[in-house]
Amino acid sequence: MIKICSTEDVPKGTAISADVDGTQLAIVHGEDDNFYAVYDECSHAAVALSEGEVDGCTLECWLHGSRFDLRTGEPTGLPATEPVPVYPVEVRDGDIYVSLTPSNGVTR
Repeated sequence: MIKICSTEDVPKGTAISADVDGTQLAIVHGEDDNFYAVYDECSHAAVALSEGEVDGCTLECWLHGSRFDLRTGEPTGLPATEPVPVYPVEVRDGDIYVSLTPSNGVTR
């Protein structure tokens, strides 16, 4: 697990971008109070998902409105049809740690 940032760096309902050993991640504080990490690129268009909008446990791409489930990476709204990689997250002592091995088996 790699330390990314403090939980205070990601207010509830927002996402930030993090470069972790060359892998761009979107670190998301879901409205369910959990933290998530997904690959920071929409599977439909090469656009940063971290710039999108958090809605519950989904992240919406700002360009075409594709939506992704933060727990599974599966698209829940068109035009995206391919899932994005999802990475395991642990919160320890107020810090966010992420593993770069996708938990949903999706590679970029």
